[in-house]
Amino acid sequence: MAEPSNLILYGPPGTGKTFATAAEAIQLCGEPVPEDREELMASYRRLSDAGRIEFVTFHQSISYEDFVEGLRPTRASEDSIGFELKPEQGVFRRIARRAETSTGPGDASFSISGRQVFKMSIGEAANPDDAYLFEEAITGGYTLLGFDDIDWSDDRFATREAIIEEIRAQGVAEQGEPNAASGRVQMPFIFRNWIKPGDIVVVSKGNSRFRAIGEVTGGYQFAPREGGDYGHRRAVRWLWIDRAGVPVSEIYARNFMQKSIYLLTDADLNLPALERYIASQQHAGTGAPEPFVLIIDEINRANISKVFGELITLLEPDKRIGQLNALKVRLPYSGELFGVPANLHIIGTMNTADRSIALLDTALRRRFDFRELMPDASLLGTVDGINLAILLATINERIEYLFDREHQIGHAYFINCKTRADIDEVMRHKVIPLLAEYFYEDWTKVASVLGDGHDGGEGDSQGRFIDRRRLKPPKSTGADEDTAARYRWSVRDVFSYDGFASE
Repeated sequence: MAEPSNLILYGPPGTGKTFATAAEAIQLCGEPVPEDREELMASYRRLSDAGRIEFVTFHQSISYEDFVEGLRPTRASEDSIGFELKPEQGVFRRIARRAETSTGPGDASFSISGRQVFKMSIGEAANPDDAYLFEEAITGGYTLLGFDDIDWSDDRFATREAIIEEIRAQGVAEQGEPNAASGRVQMPFIFRNWIKPGDIVVVSKGNSRFRAIGEVTGGYQFAPREGGDYGHRRAVRWLWIDRAGVPVSEIYARNFMQKSIYLLTDADLNLPALERYIASQQHAGTGAPEPFVLIIDEINRANISKVFGELITLLEPDKRIGQLNALKVRLPYSGELFGVPANLHIIGTMNTADRSIALLDTALRRRFDFRELMPDASLLGTVDGINLAILLATINERIEYLFDREHQIGHAYFINCKTRADIDEVMRHKVIPLLAEYFYEDWTKVASVLGDGHDGGEGDSQGRFIDRRRLKPPKSTGADEDTAARYRWSVRDVFSYDGFASE
């Protein structure tokens, strides 16, 4: 296994950090990095959909509870209107768990394509008295459904109407008059008729977690039991089991509904992630665990000590799980022992215009390698007679002289410019406002960066990009024409690149 990477890409805005991060993540995942940008981003999205790349943006309000784990309100039980606070995993714990449970690339022959995927409840997860039902189903190789002690094996029960008539005939009416929309009709109908051999069942643990995945291998069976409940069975080959449960967001775009069984929509299912969970146990590979990558955008904008907490030490390569000095800590909310897997790589990005690398948290700096990405004017060509490489290099040289090198303009601002109008658009709506921000509305310096010296006089003047008009002092101030000049600055309607960057 390759040594875990802790890498931060830093530089001014527009220097290609997003592209470089995607390329680095793909490479760390052990896949070839396409040269074409569209192909590269397609590979990146595929790995993200499979759960092997996770992306998070840090901001001033993000906390340990968001990133690692925290208490979240959840429904106490499926029949309850109240809620209780339970530990919920953050993005860091989720991807760390995926990495830790990875058993290699596995056998890619198992495909969800063409199969229906159903959510199923086996007993009430929050009720300890129902725990035996799940264990029985896992051990016995089947799934269970409650609802009425009636045998639905006969072929005539292929319709809802027949099920309704049988409920009426047997006098099982304690729960009210059956109809096509009631659960006691819908659930047996779906369980008996909709589910086909080869379909997938995902067993829920409450509304926000799942704990097993299985492939249906047989038809409906009735196995009456003492107590007259959960006598309906379908044979299942269990493909993946985790009794603690995993957040449903790993495979589905929303929480589960409070129905015993229903079809999950393809639009909300993350099929690559579902297949990866199945492969992790059912078709486990024999090689090294697959690499995973966590990308932290704007890593310098958060309070690092607040977000990582005690886990900052666990990021060190030699303290990862399986390494020489491996460490684990007990998490404060769940009470579980947690370590960072060696196959989890972390990539951060920093915009040095927001905050200098010198101000970065010392503990984080010790544990990360840093790679600088600066503007590369050589990537730019000539558009409508304007040499963009000269334009960018000249602007950045003046910024570095008047301010510093960390606030330069990145080449990405101009890289997609195809016409002079595109260049004007970038200058008017991106570059000039950014310069005004850098120099705190000191338009004299903005003009200097743009080459608008305005002849050094104190009167009105026109520049290539900015016009200057001297303001007359109000009479009520008592100031006269000899008072220090004040100006109104305005961006020109038409820009001139003559003598500045044209060939």
